[in-house]
Amino acid sequence: MAVEVKIGITESPRELIVATPLTSDEAYNEVEAALAGSKELLTLVDERGARYIVPVTKIAYVEVGAAENRRVGFGS
Repeated sequence: MAVEVKIGITESPRELIVATPLTSDEAYNEVEAALAGSKELLTLVDERGARYIVPVTKIAYVEVGAAENRRVGFGS
């Protein structure tokens, strides 16, 4: 189950979307810790192992989605 994290970045028209293997609560805690000032960077790893590092000062908004089951096939 993947959790989708959308990050709006200031001065950028596009948002960064990361599908992470973290649970929704774990992803939320990472974001909350970064925005609370305990970290200068928000670091997330996606399902394939790619790392995303965003300076907290550049974050406009963050949306942490709920965990979803990926459906496979034509009936999804």
